[in-house]
Amino acid sequence: MIDRPQYLKALRTYRDVPLVKILAGIRRCGKSTILEMLKADLLKDGIRENHIIFMRYTSEEFDDGMTAKDMYQSIKMRMTDRGRYYLLLDEIQEVEGWEKAVNSLLEDEDTDIYVTGSNSRLMSSEISTYLSGRYVSIPIYTLSFAEYLDFKKDSSLSVRQQLNEYLRFGGFPIIALGNFDERSAYQIAEGIYNSVITNDITRRHSIMNYDLFNRVVKFIVENVGKTFSANAIVKFLKSEGRSLSVEAVYNYLEWLEKAFVIYRCQRYDLNGKSVLKTQEKFYLADASLKYCIMGFNPKSIAAMLENVMYFELKRRGYEVHIGKNETKEIDFVAVRRDERIYIQVCRNMPDESDREVANLLEIRDHYPKYVVTLDELACGNINGIKIVHMADFLLCNDY
Repeated sequence: MIDRPQYLKALRTYRDVPLVKILAGIRRCGKSTILEMLKADLLKDGIRENHIIFMRYTSEEFDDGMTAKDMYQSIKMRMTDRGRYYLLLDEIQEVEGWEKAVNSLLEDEDTDIYVTGSNSRLMSSEISTYLSGRYVSIPIYTLSFAEYLDFKKDSSLSVRQQLNEYLRFGGFPIIALGNFDERSAYQIAEGIYNSVITNDITRRHSIMNYDLFNRVVKFIVENVGKTFSANAIVKFLKSEGRSLSVEAVYNYLEWLEKAFVIYRCQRYDLNGKSVLKTQEKFYLADASLKYCIMGFNPKSIAAMLENVMYFELKRRGYEVHIGKNETKEIDFVAVRRDERIYIQVCRNMPDESDREVANLLEIRDHYPKYVVTLDELACGNINGIKIVHMADFLLCNDY
């Protein structure tokens, strides 16, 4: 088992705090392994094994008919003596009404509770009734580049070569742990995607026109890193002779978000200091989801660099927006407490440098500004704008 210390650190921070710790992310991003890491950490700190209750609620191991009452009673049966129990409950969304059982265990027993899940039943809007103010959400993402290098520590490739591999194969742990060719890697990613679409979206929301839904997904995948609206999708479908309402598109986008397939990034007006509700961008939970649907195309790397950067900033705890500075766009405005950074992402320099640097120079404040690139020879400083190689930015938390 390869540790993911960032998540273990977060779990230690909240250990024994009377809150339910909710670990949520796309299927196969490593949530179950993180729970196993937590169990090992608890044992190392002297917690007795019979006071660590690890339950996995996958459909293969439990009947779909399990109720919240069944869940509560099965856990209570294992609490045979006094003292605190640590409950590690994996893929809990498979149990209808799980919030009731967890709430009772939190209120009535001496417990420290950790749960994982991969669909909308783990979203705050759906658990507020029973756990309002008594939970903390810890988002789980696929591997960062630094984690990817840990998984590939026996590789003979250079860091730069492994970055190219990471951009191409993505960060699902199951892919990173193997030595797959492109076809096999994308087959695995496609299996994950199909599982999410089938179990967390089409079946739950009774989507009848599966082909039309998939066409909307394909549009989003094709436009990663570009601003668009629900109206734009409707118009595009109309040009193909298909009909779909704006309301239906909004529903599809929401369901994809709640299954952690896509993440919404809103625009922020730097002058008006307000979040804009139109022309958002969406990023994919992992680059491999694009390539398993569309096939790999070297021309798509530029957009996927943005995708990688968005999630790196999220992992570091930033609130991330697209910046709008009058008519100019800043790829990312990232805010964390009283810190702020501005980032432009581009594949090559110097062809793209004039636009990227000029947009940043027009921002009249003293927060750090970066152009992050794959261009090996361009790194340096231009009028206070730091030009940084993507690999260096991803591996250094000082940026």
